[in-house]
Amino acid sequence: MEHDLSPATLAELRRPRPYPAVSVLTPTHRRDPLNTEDAVRLRNAVAEAKKKLESDPAVTRDRRADVELQLDRALSEVDLAHSEDGLVIFAAPGEHQVWSLARSVPERIVLSDTFLTRNLVSAHTAERPFWVLSVSADRATLWSGGVDRVTEERAGGFPLIREEPNFDPERQERVGDQPSNFRDEDTRRFLRDTDTEMARVLRGHPRPLYITGAPAALSLMSEAGQVARDAVQVPHGGLAHGTPQAVWQAVRPVLEAEARRSTEDVARELESARGRKEFAAGVDELWQNAREGRIRLLAVEENYRITVRDAGDHLVVADDGDLDARADIVDEIVEQCLETGAEVRFVPDGMLGDADGMAAVLRY
Repeated sequence: MEHDLSPATLAELRRPRPYPAVSVLTPTHRRDPLNTEDAVRLRNAVAEAKKKLESDPAVTRDRRADVELQLDRALSEVDLAHSEDGLVIFAAPGEHQVWSLARSVPERIVLSDTFLTRNLVSAHTAERPFWVLSVSADRATLWSGGVDRVTEERAGGFPLIREEPNFDPERQERVGDQPSNFRDEDTRRFLRDTDTEMARVLRGHPRPLYITGAPAALSLMSEAGQVARDAVQVPHGGLAHGTPQAVWQAVRPVLEAEARRSTEDVARELESARGRKEFAAGVDELWQNAREGRIRLLAVEENYRITVRDAGDHLVVADDGDLDARADIVDEIVEQCLETGAEVRFVPDGMLGDADGMAAVLRY
């Protein structure tokens, strides 16, 4: 199942497909007893997608058979033992993908000439993914981080490993003691190579970067190139050979402190915007401003969801079962804001008070 939504991946997902491009969205659960129902819900959603294909006169028999095969293949790849909060299946002629999301999605099946990506974008933004690079004299390990975990990332040549240096005994005798690994030119070269590889990863998958290592290693990394100078440095040795749990425990306090500062910054910006008459709240007002590209900063409480329906030129609150209900309007607003260059911040539930889950600072 897919997790990493890079800019290049998103652009590829948004590419027009031969009709029909099928998007199947379903909520999932991380724990019992609700996750025991996920398999049934998912099979029912795929069966409903096949019914839609069969009843659509624009879908030829051969194309329907192709897409149904892709749906079956996608279903076989789903690993509900590692469920998060939402699942998205994309299927089109000759291709399929399965995405696991750390944010809930509405139950939905869409046939179009493009895949429905807004829930992926919103989940990716809410998860605030980051990189952790752990360095030592002989190993550099890359970790991919999310809301509550890190996992080792084997991409971009990582982990980088070099053989233990074979120091010259005559040189050791001249120096009078064992030379430090971090004064050794081979180590410096290794860390320069690490900087180059990490810079390549960041170009393809831009995220905040945290670097862990002994102080001497961090100092050399800062000399090696720009990557360490732009990263948050966490002085903690041993993690290049460590476990995901050890890495998470090392960076978690730093992440929590940054999250608190970020939340305080958002609160100050929203309060200042009220005084300048550049504040907006309410789903209808925010949707209109998002479409006009007027939002500079959007703040969304982490678990805020609301269902609406169109009422002429406005949106009104609706029940999930209402005709033409839009259960993922929050994700629509998030994606629209990102499309127009706005900053989107997810904040703790209840932080926005009378703004009712979502508020914005306007550009004008």
